[in-house]
Amino acid sequence: MHAFRTHTCADLTSKNVGDTVRLSGWVHRIRDHGGVLFIDLRDHYGITQVLCDPDSPVFAEVEKVRSEWCIRIDGNVKARDESLINPKLPTGEIEVFIRDIEVLGSAEELPLIVFGDQEYPEETRLRYRYLDLRREAMQRNMTLRSDVVSSIRKRMWDSGFREFQTPIITASSPEGARDFLVPSRLHPGKFYALPQAPQQFKQLIMVSGFDKYFQIAPCFRDEDPRADRSPTDFYQLDMEMSFVTQQDVFDTIQPVMQGVFEEFGGGRKVDTDWPQISFRDSALWYGTDKPDLRNPIKMQIVSEHFRGSGFAIFAKLLEQDGTEIRAIPAPGGGSRKFCDRMNAFAQKEGLPGMGYIFWRDQGDGMEAAGPLAKNIGPERTEAIRQQLGLGVGDAAFFLGGKPSAFETVAGKARVVIGEELGLTDKERFAFAWIVDFPLYEADEETGAIDFSHNPFSMPQGGMDALDGDPLEVLGYQYDLACNGYELVSGAIRNHKPEIMFKAFELAGYGEDEVRKRFGGMVNAFRFGAPPHGGCAAGIDRMVMLLADTANIREVIMFPMNQRAEDLMMNAPSDPSSDQLMELRLRVIPEES
Repeated sequence: MHAFRTHTCADLTSKNVGDTVRLSGWVHRIRDHGGVLFIDLRDHYGITQVLCDPDSPVFAEVEKVRSEWCIRIDGNVKARDESLINPKLPTGEIEVFIRDIEVLGSAEELPLIVFGDQEYPEETRLRYRYLDLRREAMQRNMTLRSDVVSSIRKRMWDSGFREFQTPIITASSPEGARDFLVPSRLHPGKFYALPQAPQQFKQLIMVSGFDKYFQIAPCFRDEDPRADRSPTDFYQLDMEMSFVTQQDVFDTIQPVMQGVFEEFGGGRKVDTDWPQISFRDSALWYGTDKPDLRNPIKMQIVSEHFRGSGFAIFAKLLEQDGTEIRAIPAPGGGSRKFCDRMNAFAQKEGLPGMGYIFWRDQGDGMEAAGPLAKNIGPERTEAIRQQLGLGVGDAAFFLGGKPSAFETVAGKARVVIGEELGLTDKERFAFAWIVDFPLYEADEETGAIDFSHNPFSMPQGGMDALDGDPLEVLGYQYDLACNGYELVSGAIRNHKPEIMFKAFELAGYGEDEVRKRFGGMVNAFRFGAPPHGGCAAGIDRMVMLLADTANIREVIMFPMNQRAEDLMMNAPSDPSSDQLMELRLRVIPEES
């Protein structure tokens, strides 16, 4: 007999009745029924009920075990009485009578209980992550993650891609976030960086003549944490292709992503029509570049209905350059109570409020109600209703000013309205490509021009596009949004040195600086670089959506906390004096 088990805790069925078996696992739950001890024995695969009564030669030993002790038992498989069968368990038809027991690992008093659905502070869960991971939901999430990665790999290989690994220790590169720096012992005073992404290397792979590359790549970014983003590291499906257009990339990655969501989506509908929406339209309609299309609400510009109207606040706003009034339709939201609630929401978000109009039945016709309706009059109100396609029982909310000042709140309001009014289809994965991103943006305070997205993207129009207003230049850049999250980001790359130098010059980087920062790639492009492009899909975020959780730490095996600390391993930690001397570094104490 095997030293630890003949079967897993999910294997035994009525076919095994009469067999002598050996099981190993953790004590999930103990029940004492009139002197008979019942133990739910758990391993990674499932649960088997084992029992022991005073007739067992090891009853006294079994009495000593406690929750989460790791034990091995030998015993005989017996059929349960028909009335005691548990149809929820694969092993629910049988139980094992214990004849022998060995304690493989005892457990002290538990800081968190594995059995059940008790809630614990996240700090406790992360400090004792190995216990938290024993819980059924976490076992399920990590298994899902592993299966998703396996499926992605198979799908990429089946699509003609090969997997290559790129360096983890490399040079610092401006990818839009802070680098994690690594001091060099052999080159005192100099630093490596952990890669924010394999961006330059995957482009060099294309220059090297490999037509299709992918990698499940670790990426490292020193970022502020959020619920949907790790503050230190994450994994992505990284891919690149030569001799492709933007549409080729879309056509390649869609079957992979769609297939994964169909395979692991738990029966939820997966949209197959992925619209391509310009960045400008996405911001206008949804208030974000990662819209949730499960929500059918589209915002519209209604400035003309308020220009010169009796509502002085909006009328005066529209006299200023760059201002507009946007409406958020709210089908079914036509009650004063709901409108007041949304107005309070806007105030909590830092705005003075949101204007609103709602339409109600007056018996002899429809009436527009609310402060705005009274101020602008029935003719303008009716024009707004017709433009938005609303009717009795519906409402509309209004925000005005420069879009940059209210767009984010408008997007959040759209989400809240969709959820509260039951308009958002929760049993669906809705995808959209966001395209035509501006290549540059201007700092609101200084007016300085910098890259708004990926600096290695090819400008639409090539060199000619860079001769005009930089803020009008669009890039061959694209994101894939799903249910309000960015899942994929990519671009057709700028593979021509002269266009790259010009693009960086507009963002304030001289040719010498570009050669210094990206010398390897710039030099490579001098020797016959092919047109190429690709993208990267966030593994953690994909699994987060598939697991139906809004917290990315629920699908990462050993995540950091909100302060970028590993409480379990005590990281970051203080280096020793010897380590600092060897690296020729000195830590400057923080000023009190």
